[in-house]
Amino acid sequence: MSASPILGLGALEQRWAEAPTQLRRGRVVAVQGTLVTADLPGARIGEVATIDGVGAAETVGFRDRRALLMPFTSIDGVKHGAGVTCTGEMPMALVSDALRGRVIDGFGNPLDGKGPIPGIMARPLHAAPPEAMGRSLVRQALPTGVRVIDGLLTFGRGQRVGLMAGSGVGKSTLMGMIARRSAADVNVIALVGERGREVREFIEDVLGPEGLRRSVVVVVTSDRAPVLQLRGAFLATAVAEHFRDQGRDVMLMMDSVTRLAMAQRQIGLAVGEPPTTRGYTPSCFSLLPRLLERAGPGDQKGSITGLYTVLVDGDDVEADPVGDAVRGIVDGHVVLSRKIAGQGRFPAVDVLPSISRVMDAVSKPAHRESARKVRALLNTWAQNEELVRLGAYKAGSSPQVDAAIARIDRIHTWLGQAVDEAVPFDQTLASMDALLK
Repeated sequence: MSASPILGLGALEQRWAEAPTQLRRGRVVAVQGTLVTADLPGARIGEVATIDGVGAAETVGFRDRRALLMPFTSIDGVKHGAGVTCTGEMPMALVSDALRGRVIDGFGNPLDGKGPIPGIMARPLHAAPPEAMGRSLVRQALPTGVRVIDGLLTFGRGQRVGLMAGSGVGKSTLMGMIARRSAADVNVIALVGERGREVREFIEDVLGPEGLRRSVVVVVTSDRAPVLQLRGAFLATAVAEHFRDQGRDVMLMMDSVTRLAMAQRQIGLAVGEPPTTRGYTPSCFSLLPRLLERAGPGDQKGSITGLYTVLVDGDDVEADPVGDAVRGIVDGHVVLSRKIAGQGRFPAVDVLPSISRVMDAVSKPAHRESARKVRALLNTWAQNEELVRLGAYKAGSSPQVDAAIARIDRIHTWLGQAVDEAVPFDQTLASMDALLK
């Protein structure tokens, strides 16, 4: 990988200046919405160009032998006939060991006021996922410090998990708990398409100094261009791959995949793709596996455990098209419930519809048996709760229901956890066993 002293877009501009013989010139012929049409012979999909008076743009399509460009910034100031410069450079991610503890934008430029980032190296932004037969198997548990996950939905090193949640049910808080307490060596957190107000709150209040020290935070807020939001997600993945290739266990958190799909929808509709389910274009659903499949175990040491949040429209997990697509790719999903959050229990994990598909491979038989029994008690209570609360259930009618009634309060207490409470993995297993006695 090549070294560069400059991080982000500035590094691309420097490389263009150093290779003037590669430059190709064109001109703007039309602007529609956020899309700029240019005569630019030889342009390639994904190639970065610069529009005079505007700045960098990405080639996102072609129409009538002309290139369709989408700027990374506002299109204000674009002139008809303005010059367009294209070099043939494909997108690169600039990474560094010194990124830990830093907050950067979609190009890798620092946002935290801590100065330049040293030791920069370039790697492909859109790398291919590992070959199926070249991946190591997920065989080791990854403790998160969150009791309900470690006990009933155990994560594995290299697993990919969808976090399904509506708004305001504690998604960011749960992410912060995992970032601070998990056994991963480094966290890479992508905040893509989120409200600007929430970014600083998450970094300072939820993640905190303890979590930030072992994290790289990539921020691209909702007011930024769709192509920059996509770039932020792929940059975070490339940074995670950099640390994985060094043999480290990485926790990659992406909030949110739904906003990412919305950004791709804007691009797809702009270039003329037909809308499908809920207006999403076909490219939205081809984007997801390209991104999510890059997480996972490495071919030797190192892993990327991916946690991808999905904003569930109307809290209907089954009907959300993005959530449905993500569930088909990942190795498990955790559902957060508004009903449980309303009862004041956090994290508001709804255990019954949640699943970890690698739990059997990373846990011991005694652990799996205890988890199965707790799940059975929760299921029995869910099916009979209304009868019990109405007084229609007669004690002694069913041993299973009697057992659930006797233990449900203790189980609900165990499922809850304070934000600043760290629970060791062994303690989680011991306390879960105690619930069944």
